[in-house]
Amino acid sequence: MTFYKDKPDEECGVFGISGCMSQPAAYETYLGLYALQHRGQTSCGIAVNSEEADIFCRKGMGTVPEVFGEAVMDSMTRSHPASCAIGHVRYSSSLEAQQDSTQPFVMRYAKGSIAIANNGCLVNADALRQNLEKDGSIFQTDSDAELIGHLVARQRLLKGTLEQAVQAAMPMMEGAYCCVLMSRSKLIAFRDPRGQKPLCLGKVGEAFVVASESCAVTSLGGELIRDVEPGEILVIGKQGVTSISTPKAEKGAFCVFEYVYFARPDSIINGLGVHEARYNAGRQLALEQPAEADIVAGIPDSGIDAALGYAFESGIRFAYGFVKNRYVGRTFIESDQMAREKAVAIKLNPLAAEVRGKSVVLIDDSIVRGTTSAHIVENLRRAGASAVHMRISSPPFLYPCHYGTDISRDDLLFARRQAAEHIRLQIGADSLGYLSIRGLRKATGSSRGICDACFTGHYPVEAGKSGDKFSKKLERL
Repeated sequence: MTFYKDKPDEECGVFGISGCMSQPAAYETYLGLYALQHRGQTSCGIAVNSEEADIFCRKGMGTVPEVFGEAVMDSMTRSHPASCAIGHVRYSSSLEAQQDSTQPFVMRYAKGSIAIANNGCLVNADALRQNLEKDGSIFQTDSDAELIGHLVARQRLLKGTLEQAVQAAMPMMEGAYCCVLMSRSKLIAFRDPRGQKPLCLGKVGEAFVVASESCAVTSLGGELIRDVEPGEILVIGKQGVTSISTPKAEKGAFCVFEYVYFARPDSIINGLGVHEARYNAGRQLALEQPAEADIVAGIPDSGIDAALGYAFESGIRFAYGFVKNRYVGRTFIESDQMAREKAVAIKLNPLAAEVRGKSVVLIDDSIVRGTTSAHIVENLRRAGASAVHMRISSPPFLYPCHYGTDISRDDLLFARRQAAEHIRLQIGADSLGYLSIRGLRKATGSSRGICDACFTGHYPVEAGKSGDKFSKKLERL
C-alpha cells in the first residue's frame, strides 16, 4: 500500500513555548501542534522540561489527537506541569515510517540533556554525519534533527553556553532548517541564513511562542510578534527573549510553495498573509489565462483563495463547486487503481446544482503528479458541467526539491514528462493554463527573496555541492 496524493507534502512543523501560562506547557503545545497538523500527519511528539527534573518526551505514529488522547494528556499535564515545551508534527513519504525518526529527539550528553526538533533538510547531511561517525558519534536514525543535535552537543563541550554552541554549529550546516531546541533552563529557536522554512515568534499571555506558522500562535489566543529572521537565534528564558544575529545569506530563499500550498490561509509569513498571496495569484492568473465561462470554482482548500481572486479579476461569478469531506486529511491510503478513483469522490464531491449545464473555470494550486486532476474533471462532467477550463495558480512543477519536501525525484513530476497540451488531454479539460513565474513572484512579493527552484531549477544551494567545505570545518574541531 502507498500514500495516495497529488500534492507535495511539507515534512514537518515545529512549535515551542516558554513562560508563565494558564495551562501546562504540554497542553498548550498540544493545541499548537493541532493548528500545525496540516504540515504533517504521520507522527508527532511533545517534550517538556523543568529545572527540577529531566526532560520528558512522548511521541508516536499518527496525528496529534491519535497520539495524545485525553487520558494521555491528563496524565502528562499532571505529572509534568512544566512551563516549557517543544513539539513536532511530521510527514513521511513511506508507510514504512519509522517510529525511531519521530521527533523531538531527547539527547543526553556530558553537559546534561537537550530536546530538539527540526523542519527542513540539510544538503550536506551525509558529509557531516560521516565525519561525526569517524570521530565516534553514534546515530540511531538518518534524521537531520538528530544530526543537528550531535553538532550542537559537540560544540557545547567546547563553548561556554548552549546558544554559543548553536552559533558555532550553524555555519557547518547547509540547506534548509528551522529548529527548536530545549534544555532544562531555556528554549532556543534558530533559522537557516536563507530563511527557507517559515518560523515566527509570538506571545500567548506571558509566555513566548515560536512556531512554523502564525496560525499556531493566534489559535491559542496569542499575538504574532514577528518572523524569526534568517540566521537568527532566539533564546527564551527567565529574562525573556534574547536575539543573536548570525550572518545572513546575500539573498533570501523562502520557499514560495508555502504561499502556494503548504501554509494555512490564516497564517502570515514575511509580512504577507497566505490568503492574500493566493488571492493575488488568482487575480494574476485571470489576467494571464482568461477563459469564457459561467462560474469559477476552486478545488478545496488551497484552490479556493485563488478562485476568489480569479473571479474578482475576471468578473465571472464564484461558486462553491465541491463539497469536501472534512474527515479526510491531505493524505490517505489506497491499495489499487479502483481505490484511488473512489478516493477522489470520497474527498471531493461536485455540487451538481452549481455546475450542471455550466462552463466552469476550475482553479487548483498546482499539478504535481497528475493523479487526481483527471478524476476531478471527469466528476465535474458527470455532475453536468458543459465545459471545464483548468487553471493552475502556480507555474508547472518541473524540478525536484532538496530542502524538506517529498518531491525529490524527476520521475514524480507530471509536467517534467509531458507538454501542457498532453497534460490537458490526459486530464480531460477543455483548456489548461498555468500562472507564469513572473506572475507568481508578483503575487508573493519577489523582493522578499524566494526559492522557486521547483519551477525554475535555480537552486539556492545544490544538493551535495557544499559537503566538502563544511566537512573540513568539522574535521578541524
